[in-house]
Amino acid sequence: MSPAPRMTLSAPVLDAPDPRALAAFYRRLLGWTVVQDEPDWVKLRPPNGGTGLSFQTEPLYEAPTWPASADAQQIMAHLDFEVDDLDAAGEHAEATGAVLADFQPEADVRVYLDPAGHPFCLFLPGSEEPRDPEDGP
Repeated sequence: MSPAPRMTLSAPVLDAPDPRALAAFYRRLLGWTVVQDEPDWVKLRPPNGGTGLSFQTEPLYEAPTWPASADAQQIMAHLDFEVDDLDAAGEHAEATGAVLADFQPEADVRVYLDPAGHPFCLFLPGSEEPRDPEDGP
């Protein structure tokens, strides 16, 4: 078997009806820089390099349901952000446009919904990695 070719994760991509609006939310949330801005595609990068986050237009986008429900749009992926102060990070997330999800599965993790309805988790270092929201309550 030949060695695997070099592969580097450039950026997860989130679908949205308005990628510029969603990218603007994550730019405010994370303080990252827009490195590519096209009508149907926006890419953010962290200031010190590393994996970015991209957004693309999906006209048929339907926000997932959290927690998951068999008869509703399922979560395909979510983002986890390690934070140093859960309360301060939550206040910041809400000030930038996130909504605290009604269902919170763990005391040391906060689940939020971005303006397009994608769930994301904030958690403290040293706590267990948040469990997958796709696993449901």
